[in-house]
Amino acid sequence: MKENGMRPSHPGAILTGMIEGLREETGKDYPVAEIASGLGVSDETLSSLLNQKSAIDAEMAVKLSEAFNTSADLWLNLQRNYDLWEAENKVNRHEIKYFVVNDGETGLLSA
Repeated sequence: MKENGMRPSHPGAILTGMIEGLREETGKDYPVAEIASGLGVSDETLSSLLNQKSAIDAEMAVKLSEAFNTSADLWLNLQRNYDLWEAENKVNRHEIKYFVVNDGETGLLSA
């Protein structure tokens, strides 16, 4: 396993912070059901994301970018960084065998 610095925030945590900021700025409650409806997703889908139980896909990234005046790339990059950190810290690289090309030959080597 590879220790790779601080764990990035899950995009759901970022979204939660944005919603809380919006609530503070406007003084409006913005219940999950209202935000979910505005995004065109179910309450369960949004709750799962906000509770960091699900990932942001391309479609959700587009919806969030439109609703919160951001870019889809922002949301996809947040998810990618989170997923990559998780994978880097889960995978034991010492157990992986890899292939290399050596003088036109392919061989199986142990790391």
